Amino acid sequence: MITQKMKYALKALLTLADEAIRPVPEPLTIEEIARRSGTPKRFLEHILLEIRNAGVIASIRGRSGGYSLIKRPEEVSISELLRLIDGPIAPLPCLSRRAYQRCEDCTDEATCRIRKVFAEVFWSYLVIIESLTLADMMKSSAVAEQVMGG
Repeated sequence: MITQKMKYALKALLTLADEAIRPVPEPLTIEEIARRSGTPKRFLEHILLEIRNAGVIASIRGRSGGYSLIKRPEEVSISELLRLIDGPIAPLPCLSRRAYQRCEDCTDEATCRIRKVFAEVFWSYLVIIESLTLADMMKSSAVAEQVMGG
């Protein structure tokens, strides 16, 4: 399950990506991103700072400043964003590649039935989530709007 913070990050990035593909893209202020994405402004500042520090977006100071996407949507990995915003994505600490920790109550990882079952589910999930990009989400939202008559 993704957190509300991650949902806000995705909404903000989708808004910036939509702006980036316009004929004359302009930086968007936090207020404008909040308005277009339906995200509370008070949460966006910290979220956008994290994403900026990761090199996905840039901030421009001044009167005509704001935020803009500096990576192409195809280059923005959803799994990397999940890790950035929410931390490790593995369901158990012993399955995490980047934040591995042995479970405190585990006597033998090799025979742990809980680990085995969740490993199968998690690896299937990883295959999908590792291939997903912001561009895929843009396509999905465009298709959903067409289907729903938007």
